Amino acid sequence: MLSKNQIKNINRLKQKKYRQQDQLFIAEGVKVIKEFLNSSFKLVDLMTTQSFNIEYETLISEAELKKISCLTTPNTALAVFKIPETEPLIDQGLILALDAIRDPGNLGTIIRLCDWFGVKQLICSQETVDCYNPKVVQATMGSLTRVSVHYVDLEHYLKETKLPVFGAFMDGNNVYKSNLPQEGILILGNEANGVSKPIEACVTDKISIPRFGELQATESLNVATAGAILLSEFRRGV
Repeated sequence: MLSKNQIKNINRLKQKKYRQQDQLFIAEGVKVIKEFLNSSFKLVDLMTTQSFNIEYETLISEAELKKISCLTTPNTALAVFKIPETEPLIDQGLILALDAIRDPGNLGTIIRLCDWFGVKQLICSQETVDCYNPKVVQATMGSLTRVSVHYVDLEHYLKETKLPVFGAFMDGNNVYKSNLPQEGILILGNEANGVSKPIEACVTDKISIPRFGELQATESLNVATAGAILLSEFRRGV
């Protein structure tokens, strides 16, 4: 049975300031939790209605799970893991950079895309949603265990890098006709405003996904959808 104090301590991890203060985050669902258990992430506690037969687990009722879950329809388990030390950022390979992505679902999907396309490093501006937000963790479906996420002063980083910097823009060069390198940084901008002006100034190559619809009525693509198309093109010649 969970105490009131345990419930309070778990629920506070739904807020970024307490995740940073405690250096802990929540993961929900059997599949997601097992991905973290099979990685280098350190388990702190596991609350479950069905036993995993592991150390640190606490069997609870469905009613108790509802009190701590972030989901409208809770799964059978919720775990608390330690936030690991961020690995050193290595300025090589294909790197994805995010300029103020705010939607947790978008970030979670983008982390999954990085995992799928073998992009091991994801760089986020300080304005981008926290990757340990419960909704982000849920949306990654475990890919967060295989992608290193860095929060940096994005403008400063881009000014220092020796890699070519590609940005996704509506008026960029047609990506299907571009000669894309194996190493470089691809920037995706904010859902509503795109790439900000300070970050745009750091871009060496603007690329775009052309529209083929007859009416040309769609204003833009969802940022995660655009990321999938662009990453696919970067990997085409691999």
